[in-house]
Amino acid sequence: MEYLQIHIVISEELYTKNPESSELGKKIVSRSIEMIDELGFEAFTFKKLGKSIGSNESSIYRYFESKHMLLVYLLCWYWSWIEYKLVFATTNIQSKEEKLSAAVDILTRKVDVDNSFSYIDEVILNRIIIAESSKAYHTKDIDTENEKGYYTVYKRVVQRVSNMVTELNPDFEFPHMLVSTVIEGAHQQRYFSEHLPSLTNVKKGKDTIVKFYTDLVFKVIK
Repeated sequence: MEYLQIHIVISEELYTKNPESSELGKKIVSRSIEMIDELGFEAFTFKKLGKSIGSNESSIYRYFESKHMLLVYLLCWYWSWIEYKLVFATTNIQSKEEKLSAAVDILTRKVDVDNSFSYIDEVILNRIIIAESSKAYHTKDIDTENEKGYYTVYKRVVQRVSNMVTELNPDFEFPHMLVSTVIEGAHQQRYFSEHLPSLTNVKKGKDTIVKFYTDLVFKVIK
């Protein structure tokens, strides 16, 4: 079966050379996702990545100036993919309630592999976003990086869903706080369900995380 290949455009600020421009670049991104998941971001290095893909460490630096920038790139790619899914899932929905419900579902449900992208494993990338993404923006340089637009896509996703909230209730005061809390909270609950299950009410065979946050959103904005 052939799948439509969707192209996600990432800001040139986030890389030295576009990794999508070569097979080596794609291999760097693909294998780095696997290795960050396996080792953790702290233990992951370009030297280890180069050895794993059979390339010099210096060749990786031609694409990314640091592993921090690689993580920011992965973060941006992930949220660009989520934005694509949001737009695709909600464009033709007329009901404001149904549109917001579909958006919350996209933000909180368990991630499946998307065959529209041949060299990115979205399931593994989602685990990295849950476990490691805060390390991208909990840094001393966050204000400078924010000014450069490193986190524009993530903020745009929050804005899109916040607009759906205010369409449903124009008087609701805290749409951005609500949406960002849903995103970060759902990630925490996914992590807890895997590692600290007593902190959740996750039930086998049921996506209680989606149900919880869907119920939360609609009850809060009434």
